[in-house]
Amino acid sequence: MLEFPLCCLEIGKSAVVKSLSSHGALRRRLSDIGVVEGTIIKCAGRSPLGDPAAYVIRGAVIAIRDCDSRSVIVRGI
Repeated sequence: MLEFPLCCLEIGKSAVVKSLSSHGALRRRLSDIGVVEGTIIKCAGRSPLGDPAAYVIRGAVIAIRDCDSRSVIVRGI
């Protein structure tokens, strides 16, 4: 399967987290909201200007900026 950054996930599509390339505080924040390897994430929508995007992560809708979601590598399902 093709792997790509989370920011490229299309609205309504789901993917599985493969890895995080961030470090420090950003990695900790992403882990705290459930963005860890093996988690299924669905893109619920984007703001009118395109950034941030809303993702369904473990049942919660979370907005993540594109600059932060670039560090999350996912595989489409």
